[in-house]
Amino acid sequence: MICSSFAPKSLIGTFFSHPTTLPLTPNPTGSSMKVELCSFSGQKIYPAKGRLYVRLDNRVFRFANGKCESLFLQRKNPRKIAWTAFCRKLHKKGVTEEVHKKKGKKSAKTSRGIVGLDLEAIQAKRTQKPEVRTAARQEAIKQAKESKAARANATKAHAPVAAGPGATKGAGPNKGK
Repeated sequence: MICSSFAPKSLIGTFFSHPTTLPLTPNPTGSSMKVELCSFSGQKIYPAKGRLYVRLDNRVFRFANGKCESLFLQRKNPRKIAWTAFCRKLHKKGVTEEVHKKKGKKSAKTSRGIVGLDLEAIQAKRTQKPEVRTAARQEAIKQAKESKAARANATKAHAPVAAGPGATKGAGPNKGK
């Protein structure tokens, strides 16, 4: 049901999920006027302009013009209609100045000691020449291989000897032939 541009004071502004009234704006005569927002397009509606629609559940909608009202009654989505304020805001249209992201300060890198080494030992290793480090690495690898070979020889010496050529390791489950 469509009402004229005035409604009972008890209805205005009480049934909105969000306020559609803008702050009072001064006019040339010095008094202030109430500017509403269109429920569909988001346009400003000045006094004595626009249409008021009150639904059966007493919800009040204000429209800037008949076009907005018609689209609302057709249940069109204002986010998909290009000229509405909602759609323009959604697609970032009309924004004059770009907002630059603040660059965060880069954190300074600090060296700390590790459980087995203190900071001086780490710095000493870092300042060593690459040739010395590679030689030390090769030496460590060589020693690791030697110790591994020695362990393998020790386990071979203590390994149990099989009983004979027909001996089996153990009697497994009988699979029934």
